[in-house]
Amino acid sequence: MFSHVMIGANNVDESKSFYDAVLGAIGHKPGVMDPKGRCFYFADGSIFMLTKPIDGEPATHGNGSTLGFAVDSPEAADAWHAAGMANGGITCEDPPGVREGSPMSMYLAYLRDPSGNKICALYRMP
Repeated sequence: MFSHVMIGANNVDESKSFYDAVLGAIGHKPGVMDPKGRCFYFADGSIFMLTKPIDGEPATHGNGSTLGFAVDSPEAADAWHAAGMANGGITCEDPPGVREGSPMSMYLAYLRDPSGNKICALYRMP
């Protein structure tokens, strides 16, 4: 459904280090920088990007926004979360674990990245 996701970063190099760690923990290659200072992660025809805001204002997180990354197991979500915590992330929401209450059970792990964006690793339980 999505072609790409781009989020703002106040320090793209710091955010790249963070995302190289969390995405590397779930099997993705490090991000690629372009001449404009943007960082790109490619996966299965989709692109995740980091950039300083074009308007020159500070990057801010969206209140109520969450960007979710699919993972293959609860262990992968835990590895993702640990990598994020070790690389400047801040845990938020409940600790990683199973969440009930929707049509399906999910294993979720939440972090805030170095720019305050709320991100999540999600595994749909069988």
